[in-house]
Amino acid sequence: MYKAFFGLISNPFNLSPDPAFLYRSPHHEEALANLIYGVQSRKGFILLTGEVGTGKTTMLECLRDHLDSHRIPFAFIFNSRLTPEQFFEMIAYDLDLPCSRTSKTEVLFALNAMLLERANQNKTTVLMVDEGQNLSWDVLEEIRLLGNLENRRGKLLQIIISGQPELDDKLEQDDCRQLRQRIALRCRLRPFSAEETAEYVGSRLARSGMRDQSVFSPEVLLQIHRGTHGIPRLINSVCDNMLLTAFALESHVATLQMYDEVARDLRLVPAAAPQAG
Repeated sequence: MYKAFFGLISNPFNLSPDPAFLYRSPHHEEALANLIYGVQSRKGFILLTGEVGTGKTTMLECLRDHLDSHRIPFAFIFNSRLTPEQFFEMIAYDLDLPCSRTSKTEVLFALNAMLLERANQNKTTVLMVDEGQNLSWDVLEEIRLLGNLENRRGKLLQIIISGQPELDDKLEQDDCRQLRQRIALRCRLRPFSAEETAEYVGSRLARSGMRDQSVFSPEVLLQIHRGTHGIPRLINSVCDNMLLTAFALESHVATLQMYDEVARDLRLVPAAAPQAG
C-alpha cells in the first residue's frame, strides 16, 4: 500500500522468512556457517535455538537454498506435533522414498538403502526439524535412533533440530541424555543490539529500493530497539505499521508519536515510558 509513496519496489518488512532479506549479524552469520559446516563435515546432530522471532526459520530457509544449490536431498519437518508414524510418513514424502509411506518399517528400509547408496557416492542427506520444542518424547527417540546410521566416514544423515529455548530445557532432562550427548554443534541466535537493529532496518529498506533510508531517525530507531528488545520479527511488525501510519499521514518521516501509536496497538513499550535500569 505504501510502496509507491516511499519509492519502494517491494515490502521491506514482511514477516515471512525470506532469505533474500537476511541481515547477516555476527550471530546469524556464525549460525549459518555452522549449519553449513555441520552438514558438509557430516557431524550428525546440530542444534539451532533462539527466542521466538529471532530468525531460526530464516536460517533454515537459507540452508535449504544452500542444499538445493548443491543438490543435497533433504526432508523438512515444519510441523513438529507429530506421532512417530506421521514423522516417518513426512520423511518418506520429502525424500520421495520408494516404499509404502504409511509403514514405518518400509520407510526405514528405504531410507537406509538411500543413505547407503549416497554414502557410497561420498554424498550426504539432511533432515531438518523446525519447532523442535514441541516434539514428543517418542519422536525425539526416533530422531536419536536415526542418528545412529553411520559409516567410517561419518554420519549418513545430518539432523538439524531448531527450536525455542524450551528445546534446550527439554534436552537437559534425563530422558534425552543419549540424544544430548550426540549433539556435535550448537548454534544460538540472539536478539539484535541497538546498532544491529538500525543496520537491520536499513538493510531491509535498501533491498526494497531505498538505499539511504531517511524515514527512521536514530532516535526513533533506538526506541524501536528498546520496544522490541531487538527481536527481528517484532522490528518488522513495528516498522511495517509505522510506514503505514506515515503513509496515512502523508509524511516521509516516522516520528516517536507514530511509534507510540503503533506500540500501543502491538502492546509494546511506548516511547514515553521510563526505561528499566
